[in-house]
Amino acid sequence: MYIKKEKGSVKLNEIHLKKDDQFIKSLTENLHEHKQLSSWALFKMTYELEKSFIKEKFTGLMATKLLKNIHFLPYQLETALTVIERMSGRAILADEVGLGKTIEACLVLKEYMIRGLISKALILVPSSLVNQWIRELKSKFYIDAVPYHKNLDMDTNPIIVASIDTVKKEPHKNKVLKNTYDLLIIDEAHRLKNESTLNYHFVSSIKKVYCLLLTATPIQNNVVEIFNLISIIRPGLLGNREHFYQHYAKDIHSSDENYLHQVIKNNLIRNTRANINTNNLQRNVQTIQVQFSHEEKAVYKKIDKVFRKDHTLAKINFLKQICSSREASYLSLQSLEKKNKSEVIQEIVHNIEQLPQHVKANEILNIIKKLKEQKVIVFTEYIATQHYLQWFLQNHGISSVLYNGKFSKSKKEWMIEIFKQHAQVLIATDAGSEGINLQFCHNIINYDLPWNPLKLEQRIGRVHRIGQTEQISIYNLMIKDTIEEHIMNILHQKLDVFTNVVGELERLLSSEPTSQTTKTRENM
Repeated sequence: MYIKKEKGSVKLNEIHLKKDDQFIKSLTENLHEHKQLSSWALFKMTYELEKSFIKEKFTGLMATKLLKNIHFLPYQLETALTVIERMSGRAILADEVGLGKTIEACLVLKEYMIRGLISKALILVPSSLVNQWIRELKSKFYIDAVPYHKNLDMDTNPIIVASIDTVKKEPHKNKVLKNTYDLLIIDEAHRLKNESTLNYHFVSSIKKVYCLLLTATPIQNNVVEIFNLISIIRPGLLGNREHFYQHYAKDIHSSDENYLHQVIKNNLIRNTRANINTNNLQRNVQTIQVQFSHEEKAVYKKIDKVFRKDHTLAKINFLKQICSSREASYLSLQSLEKKNKSEVIQEIVHNIEQLPQHVKANEILNIIKKLKEQKVIVFTEYIATQHYLQWFLQNHGISSVLYNGKFSKSKKEWMIEIFKQHAQVLIATDAGSEGINLQFCHNIINYDLPWNPLKLEQRIGRVHRIGQTEQISIYNLMIKDTIEEHIMNILHQKLDVFTNVVGELERLLSSEPTSQTTKTRENM
C-alpha cells in the first residue's frame, strides 16, 4: 500500500490510500505458468540466511561459538546449561570461592540474550565490585553494561550494574521497583540471609523472570538461611517460614531431610575443587595455639570479671579485642570510661598501657620471617589492630599496606597494586575477603578468628582460585584458655551444619577441634 498526496498542504481527510496488488498478480501469474520466481543466486543467499537461524534442537549453548576469547572450563559450561535447561533460569550458584561464579552467570546472561529471551537485566553487587563486573561483561562477553547513577534512564539502558547499598534506598528504590527485569543477578547473595533486613525485602520485591543468586556460602549460621535464598528464586517452594522452621531448623536430621536435599539439589549448583579436578593444589592448614603472657592474662581475667554481669555481646567484644591487640582494647575501653567515669575501667585502661607487645603479633612475625620474602595476607577484625600490626612489622623491617571498608574504591585498588608490586604483607579486615583476586599470593594468616567458618572460606578464596599455581598455606592463630578457643569450637560445629545441608567444604581448620590442634606455641 502507498499514500498519494495531492499538491499543496495536505489535510488528514485528503490522504488517499491505494492498494498495490501488482506483486500478487505477478507472483500468481508466474506460479500458474511455471515461470522462474527468482534468480538462483538470490534464492541461495536467502536459503543460507534462513538456515543459519534454524536450530534443529534447541539444546546446548550457542554463546560459546561467539565467545572465542574465553576458555570455558567444562564444569562452567555444564553449570550454565543446567541453569537454562533444567532450572528454568532460577538458581543459586554456590561454587567454592575462586571457581568462576561470575563467568557462569555472565554466560547464562549472554546465552539468554542470543536466544532473544532477555532484553533487560539488572545486576546487583557490592559497591566495590561494580567496575569489576562491567569490565568482565564488556571485555569477555561483549555486553555493553552501564553502572547505575541517579540520572540514569533505566528504560533506555538494557543491562545495568548497580550497588545494592545504593539502589535499596529512595529515590533509587522506586526507579528499580517500577521495572520488570528479564534477568536479576545478585552477587555475594549471602548478604540476603536475614529476612528481616532491608536488603532482603528490597530484592524480594523486584519483579523478575529469571534470577541468579551468587554465593560461595549459602549457609553461614543455620539452615533457615537456605530457606531465605530459595524463597527469593522460588517463593513458596518450601512453604512458609514457620513450617520450614518446625520441619528442618529444629532438627536437620528430621524425616523430611531427603526432601530438603532434593529441593536444594534442584535449585543450587555447587562445584568444588575436589570434584572438578582443576589442579592438585592442597591447603596446608595449621592451627597455632599461643599463651598469653602473665600480664596479658591478668588483664584478660580482669575484663572478664568486670563485665561478667554485663550484656553478653559487649563482654564478648571486649574479650575479643584484648585477644586482638592492646590498641583495639584500649580505644574501646577508653571510650567507655569517658562515658561512665568508672574507676575500675580506668584501672584496666591503665593496665593495658603497660602491656608488652601482643603475643599474637610476635607469632605472626615468626611466621613471616620463616616465609622469607613470600607475600602474606593477614586478616584481622579491627582497624586499630591493623595500624598496630603495620607499625609493629615496620619496626622489624617488613613492608605492609592496609585494606579496609573505610577506603574508597580507588584507594582499595591502589592498595592492592602496592601489595602486588612492592609490599610483602597486606593487612586486611573482612572487607578484603570479597571480590578481590590475589592469586599472586598463597599465604594467609587468620590473626583474628571470625565466628563464621564461611568467612574463613571467603578469606582463603582470595588466593585459592583459578590461576593459583602454588600450594596454599593457612595459619589460624588462637590464644589458649580465652574466648578464641571457644570460637574455634563453634567454627567446627557450624562446619558440620554446612556439610549436612550443602556438602563438604575444603579445609578451613585443622581436622580436630582445639583439643587436638596441630601446633602449639607458648610465650610466657
